[in-house]
Order: sequence, then structure tokens, then C-alpha cells
Amino acid sequence: MKQGALSFLPLALGVAIYGFAFGILAAQVGFPFWGVAMMSASVHAGSSQIVAVEQFSGGGALVGAALAGALLNLRYIGIVASLTEILRHAPLPIRLLAIHITGDENWALTMSENARDKTIGAAFLIGSGLVSITTWTVFTTLGALVGSALPDLERFGLGFAFTAAFIAMARGMFRGRGDLLPWIGSFALTVALVLAGMAKAYAIVFGAVVGVTLSALQRRIRS
Repeated sequence: MKQGALSFLPLALGVAIYGFAFGILAAQVGFPFWGVAMMSASVHAGSSQIVAVEQFSGGGALVGAALAGALLNLRYIGIVASLTEILRHAPLPIRLLAIHITGDENWALTMSENARDKTIGAAFLIGSGLVSITTWTVFTTLGALVGSALPDLERFGLGFAFTAAFIAMARGMFRGRGDLLPWIGSFALTVALVLAGMAKAYAIVFGAVVGVTLSALQRRIRS
């Protein structure tokens, strides 16, 4: 676990900055700091939390916010499925803990490291996940406590922190030209749907479905 925790520390800075900005956003639309803390610790999915807050800020209903967050989190079905081999020999309580604390960043980091070294497994995932959820919960709560006393941090481009982290991790997971078709297909459709006016949560899900479908077709053709 120590290796996973230490490996995640550089990414934790981006999690802290983005979490702090999210906490401020949540406070500005009326969320109490304790509500932000509970949401971060129990949901631990930044993108769906942001979508839920945006739904509330736009006057959306509770059910609509929950559905939007749940839709965006459908990608975790694929993420959990990809952890089958890594968690195969772990006891059930450890599996449940690992699944709960797995976020996009520590999952991508674990898969990237596992692709290079097959000894990287559940302990690495849990170590990095514990740092991730702790950092996210602490800094979203701090942001909510500060609330509207600070300006809109998105003006300074701090929202790009996660994007930069994903670009770096995606480079480590890229296995060659065989990945180009599903990656490009997923990216192109997602961008096209967003530009066409579709909500980002829906666009991401449709883009992911296309990417997975293209990857499955490629594997079937090769076999």
C-alpha cells in the first residue's frame, strides 16, 4: 500500500486543487460544509458530484441531480470490471473497500503501473485510493468552509489540473496503433455531442460506449 500511496502523491496535488475549487462552488449554491464532506466521503466521484451541484444551481430537482450523477458514474461499471484480475484473490471486505475508494485517477495510475509490472495489484490500488479519497474529502470540505469569500477559481484555469493528469496517465496506458481507433472514436463522438449541445454527462457515457464497442470489435476481428 505504501508504494501506491507514494506514487499517488504527485496526483494528489491536482485532486486537492480541484477539490478545493469544487468545495467553493458547492458552498456558493448553498451546500453546508458538512454536506460536502459527507458527499465526498460517501460518493467519492468528483465528476458526478460536480454535475449534481450544477443541477442544483440551475434549479434542477433532487431526482434530476441524482440521475445525472448516476448516469455519469456508469463508467464505473467498466472500471470495476477491469479490476477483476487485480482483486481476484482479495477477501470480499477488501474488494468492497477497494471499489469504494477507487477513483478515475488512482484507477488509471494502477492500471498504467500494472501494464508495466504485473506484481502491482490490490495493495497498490488501495494505497493510492486511500490517499485519493482522503485528499478529496479534506479539500472539498476546506473549500466549502471558505465558501464565497474567494473568487471563482475556474477563471485561473485550475479546472485543468485533472485534465493534465489524465493526459499524462493516458500516455502511459497507450499500447500502440491498435488503441487509436477506439480512442479516437470515443473522443470524436464525445466532442461532437458536447458541441451539438448535449449535456456533458450524457456525451461522456455515449463516447465511452462507442470506445468500448470499437475495442471489442477489434478484438473479435483479431481473434
